Amino acid sequence: MKIKEVIKELNALSNPEKVEFKRKKFGIIAHQSLGIYHSDLKLLAKKIGHQPQLAFELIDSNIYEGRLLGSKILKPKDITEAQMEAWIPTFENWEICDSFCMGLFSKTPFAVSKINSWATRKNEFEKRAAFATLSSYCMADKNASNSVYESFIPLILNASDDQRIYVKKAVNWALRSIGKRNPDLNKAALICAHKILEMNHKSAQWIAKDAIKELSGENVKILDYPRNIYRPKAV
Repeated sequence: MKIKEVIKELNALSNPEKVEFKRKKFGIIAHQSLGIYHSDLKLLAKKIGHQPQLAFELIDSNIYEGRLLGSKILKPKDITEAQMEAWIPTFENWEICDSFCMGLFSKTPFAVSKINSWATRKNEFEKRAAFATLSSYCMADKNASNSVYESFIPLILNASDDQRIYVKKAVNWALRSIGKRNPDLNKAALICAHKILEMNHKSAQWIAKDAIKELSGENVKILDYPRNIYRPKAV
């Protein structure tokens, strides 16, 4: 499909009422939004298939749903570190931030360096990008060693006093994701959570209490990655 055809399809799906609904219900404020649900974009992405050049054109279109759609018809191997750096300042809400971070950024060879680099950014959604990428990276790289995830714990500690809702939620998400990767990281995440709990800060208290509740709960599902350690093959 060509860019003009895709934009025509996006316009056909446009619904201004959904723009307002997403703003009120999910806090999604987006410029040049057509009002299209994520589920509809996923169906359109499936129809289009993997088309990197078209994806880049859509991301450059400045149409909000065009940018989201572009992220869905790319593969991690298609993008460069420079493109990642160029895109994150354009994220104006959690939806587009998480779409790029979960679908693409966490699966690139640059994930670890970008997590470390973005975790101290001042912009709310650039900083969120670090922890959204981290959260997804907990499953994206099934063979990474525990030391990689343990190295992220200082980033979580340092960001736990950020009171901005979309940062603190991502920090909490990242901590919980680390804690569910395997039993040893569960222990490390809980130790981290209890350190955060000692901080005299409202955001830190919320992050810690929520993480402790989930990671020490009876129904928590703890995985076993990397499996060569936690599920070794019988000799």
